[in-house]
Amino acid sequence: MKILGVDIGFGFTKATNGMDTLIFKSIFGDASDLQFWIDFGDQALTDSFNVTIDGKSYFIGNLAEQQSNVLNFTLDQEKLISEFVKILALTAAGVFLKKDAEINVPINIVSGLPIGHFKNNFERFDEILTGHHKITYHQFDGIRVVKEIYINKIRMLPQPLGSILNLLMDDHGKIVNVDLARQKIGVVDIGFRTTDFSILDKLRYIDRGSRTMDTGISKAFSIISNKLREKCGVNVQLYRLYKAAEAGTIKMKGHGLNFVKIRDQVYNQLAGNIANDIDRLWAEDWDIDTIILTGGGSMELAKYLQPLIAGNVRPVMNNIDARLNNVQGYLKYGKHIWGEAEPEAEIEPETSSPAPPPELEPIEEMEEVTPLMDDDALEEIEELVEENFSAERKN
Repeated sequence: MKILGVDIGFGFTKATNGMDTLIFKSIFGDASDLQFWIDFGDQALTDSFNVTIDGKSYFIGNLAEQQSNVLNFTLDQEKLISEFVKILALTAAGVFLKKDAEINVPINIVSGLPIGHFKNNFERFDEILTGHHKITYHQFDGIRVVKEIYINKIRMLPQPLGSILNLLMDDHGKIVNVDLARQKIGVVDIGFRTTDFSILDKLRYIDRGSRTMDTGISKAFSIISNKLREKCGVNVQLYRLYKAAEAGTIKMKGHGLNFVKIRDQVYNQLAGNIANDIDRLWAEDWDIDTIILTGGGSMELAKYLQPLIAGNVRPVMNNIDARLNNVQGYLKYGKHIWGEAEPEAEIEPETSSPAPPPELEPIEEMEEVTPLMDDDALEEIEELVEENFSAERKN
């Protein structure tokens, strides 16, 4: 059995088995018959996804952006599930299977959905992905690699819980951050299209303060794209703005354009909207101990948003990719409920996971807290994890 964390977002698809990680744009297009192929650069695996699924061939991610005549990109949740999930999830899952030795090895997947779409859609992933699939990876030297994928179980979580689990658990799915587990935590998960707000009080999910808003980073990208079109007459697609927005410059028709002031103004406005949502949604939850910013959008907005939030905000780390926080948490939760899939593999701790304290604090230095090594306390917390995070029971 293999366990994978898979996060299919509007902007990027992320997947990990704990040792390797994939990130590629959530776009696909028609696989045209290229007359000639040459690449003098250092080509990453995700730059050349050319796959066939159910008899239809696709370019995925960067290759689709560069080569497809008809490109599929969406900000619609229903379309993402019905048209994108199978193609993107199978493309990612097949990469983690060895060429010959792991045909039909059972794969268990943990994934997530925005809070506002979870209740009505979490069972659909099971229907779409569970069972046997065949995917062919076409290499440009003419070699075809066929992977037979058997997806055994799917477990779905509300998306922001992945980031909490990533902080709570070590790489083997064991709860190590007991202090955090006893806190009331607010999570602000800024994605491409949506921002999820979620509260957990001693690992109990608080529905009152948990919502999905359409305030993802794409809202800022849309405004920037409109401004660029007004100034230059060029329609810049949203999925082509990631690097340009980060740098604050874009080159069009050989000429560079600096839009740092526009970007900062738009980001400040979006951060203000998110801060207002926090104040409104969490007005009754003034006792939140820690607020965690996560999601790919947090990398862009953190410096604008943090000064606007009252409370103990956990800073976004610059040395990690915040896009991976949820998917790493999904994987850890999979190991928590299903056990270690590959006990022979020694996995180095993820850089985004908090290391256990070098020495556990003496009980006299902690107020009204059970010793961290108390087995009963750990079992109680693990039961809370299972009770509150396992919405999908039949697996």
